[in-house]
Amino acid sequence: MIALRDFTDNDINDLVVALNNKAVTQFLSSKIPSPYTQKDAKWWVNEGSKGDLIKAITFNGQFAGCIGVERGEFEYHRSGEIGYWITQEFWRKGIASAALETMTNYVFTNTDIVRIYASVFSDNTASMQLLLKLGFEQEAVLQKAIFKHAQFYNSHIFVKFSQR
Repeated sequence: MIALRDFTDNDINDLVVALNNKAVTQFLSSKIPSPYTQKDAKWWVNEGSKGDLIKAITFNGQFAGCIGVERGEFEYHRSGEIGYWITQEFWRKGIASAALETMTNYVFTNTDIVRIYASVFSDNTASMQLLLKLGFEQEAVLQKAIFKHAQFYNSHIFVKFSQR
């Protein structure tokens, strides 16, 4: 069973292991430090993850990843960008799907955000398929919008709207 909860000090070692796995981080923002240290994880747990729209994902009580929605600013404040990652050992078990559905429902029910979108690297077909399965629609493809590890990627934008 999946659950979303606040990060705790008990997650620090799991964060370090997961975020030093290139398979996990290859399609994540380069704002995540690399290598990822204990100091980085402590900052994330104690400062970076604070807020009601950033949660640790657990599966049967075990740390399994992270999900969050970052609210837009100014005239974009009714829109939020969702991001997520799952530790490699929990891939393809339905955990990301359940976490995405739970977080999306929470945001639409408990905030005034009416639009949730995700920006996906062009090579991350698993994430694209997941978003489509959960009722997100592809809204745009931004050509060569992402540059990471000396390579360009298109950014595929997926969106879901509140039914309110």
